[in-house]
Amino acid sequence: MSQLRPEVSADDHSVGPVDAPITLVEFGDYECPHCGRAYPVVKQLQATLGDSLRFVFRNFPLSEIHPHASAAAQAAEAAGESGSDPFWAMHDLLYEHQRHLDTHSLLRYAETAGADPVAVQHALDAGSYVERVNTDFMSGVRSGVNGTPTFFINGVRYNGDWSDVETFLADLTAARTSP
Repeated sequence: MSQLRPEVSADDHSVGPVDAPITLVEFGDYECPHCGRAYPVVKQLQATLGDSLRFVFRNFPLSEIHPHASAAAQAAEAAGESGSDPFWAMHDLLYEHQRHLDTHSLLRYAETAGADPVAVQHALDAGSYVERVNTDFMSGVRSGVNGTPTFFINGVRYNGDWSDVETFLADLTAARTSP
């Protein structure tokens, strides 16, 4: 079984208690249609599990097939400079509008998310978050990720059916009780 490398740290974007019994890590691509289908599944899991779940998102843009994925990831990172809430708001907006990830749209989403669109534009122009996105990507490579979405439950790669909420929920719940 593949292990998550590196382990979740304070540098990761996460929502939910740090000491939650279940940590779910997603390696995702904002332009990936499969990730778009996983997005509402993860939202439902978060709502169902509440404080029992810590959700972590790491960027894994498949730029060769998704030309806007890297810029979208960088825009989310730039929005995150305004705090955790703008990052997660931007994350949600990117998945909810993943067919519209041109620069103009990214800046509009950043403003809606509560980030400064001028600062996000500057960060995109300067490539300020290329290294951060690449760090996430390389952690995926080291963890055996070769497509998106890829999930890890409590540090172990999940090879089950993420598209079925009930199956995914049962597997997450089982992980909570595992040693």
